[in-house]
Amino acid sequence: MADLLAALAGVVGPAHVLTQGDLSAWVVDWRKRWRGRALAVVRPGSTAEVAQVVRLCAAHGHAIVPQGGNTGLVGASVPDGSGTQVVVNLARMNHVRHVDRANLAMTVEAGCVLQAVQEAAAAQDLLFPLSLAAEGSCTIGGNLATNAGGTQVLRYGNARELCLGLEVVTATGEVWDGLYALRKDNTGYDLRDLFIGSEGTLGLITAAVLRLHPRPAALVTAFATCASLEAAVALLQHARSQAAAGLTGFEVMGERALALVRRHFPALPRPLPPAPWSVLLELSDPHSEAQGREQMEALLATALEQGLIDDAAVAQSQAQSRALWHVRESIPLAQAEEGLNIKHDISVPVSHIPAFVAATDAALLARWPGARLVNFGHLGDGNLHYNVQAPEGQAAAQFLQDHEAEVNRIVYAAVHEHAGSISAEHGIGVLKREELARSKSPVALGMMRAIKRALDPQDLLNPGRVL
Repeated sequence: MADLLAALAGVVGPAHVLTQGDLSAWVVDWRKRWRGRALAVVRPGSTAEVAQVVRLCAAHGHAIVPQGGNTGLVGASVPDGSGTQVVVNLARMNHVRHVDRANLAMTVEAGCVLQAVQEAAAAQDLLFPLSLAAEGSCTIGGNLATNAGGTQVLRYGNARELCLGLEVVTATGEVWDGLYALRKDNTGYDLRDLFIGSEGTLGLITAAVLRLHPRPAALVTAFATCASLEAAVALLQHARSQAAAGLTGFEVMGERALALVRRHFPALPRPLPPAPWSVLLELSDPHSEAQGREQMEALLATALEQGLIDDAAVAQSQAQSRALWHVRESIPLAQAEEGLNIKHDISVPVSHIPAFVAATDAALLARWPGARLVNFGHLGDGNLHYNVQAPEGQAAAQFLQDHEAEVNRIVYAAVHEHAGSISAEHGIGVLKREELARSKSPVALGMMRAIKRALDPQDLLNPGRVL
């Protein structure tokens, strides 16, 4: 062990091999559900250093936990409790290597914070559209390793659709240079897509070529209230028919979710009176803010006439627009303030969402009267964050400990009944590993295990996660 630590220090420098002091930033997950112990936290500064670190860990038989901003929600980015795993944190690798405006592409290192990538694109009057609540601290490597989604998947797709090429350090410490900025490349198996969404179990993403887009002249945001989820789905259809590709965001929020925001963040705006469901819409316009606002107002006026919405408010400035988005993005923070909750990041076909929510709500409330069902998410792409909190007055942590498994069975059974997925954008990690084994077909699991054995025969990379 001492030999390994000395060798690692020789590669990255003693200041970047952490073994003592408060390591909680690297060994405790964002939700504070998983608290591990690391043999060391190693912070390489280049791809060559990452490759050397992997080779050393492999030679000494120590598993590696790749880590970016450690903002994951399924326990995939922190070590287990053995004290034998090495956390390889890539935050020092945070350079934008190249921006190709003509090709609408940008090459960045894995440790670049998402917000910094957005700003680098904006500095070239371009758009990198991946947007998450954690964008001020999550990193591109982690976004790609989990195939992150966020608020603009409706228009631009998940992280996978926003990546053209990758640089990856393999489990044997070799470097695969796949940093191609091509839209078309039919030369065999798509290795890039193997690593995107693999949660660090197949290789360490060290750099990526990202797909950029022309920056819209204006973004217009509106807040609307609906009497039911059926009305919200109908509003989505209406907005698509009116705005087509100009519809870049469509978020739904249940009243209980917004009530938590009002309780814990009372200074935030309250754009409309409480309603069963609220929707946040965003339109992008290639010409002007005035034209985009006119289109939004016309869309909402016809929706009001058709009874799809009860009320609406259109942001009159970018500051008001950011304030509306801040309300939506504060829901997870308000939940955290309220206490631990049983989280579900699920997706079902949009047309199934009202029936899924109605049936699942009824089943849960029949079993636990008073349970608080905090539902919100990306209705435009069928992704709901369907969360369950303890009834008022009950200890949140105890409720989770006593009932999480049974709650999950009810929710996931409904997901499967509606032809959905148990993980839309957060990944599998440790949290959903056993459920994945139950829900995937034996054929699918067999292929996944074969890929893992082929690319990581020593089970060196993030063992015990996903599979």
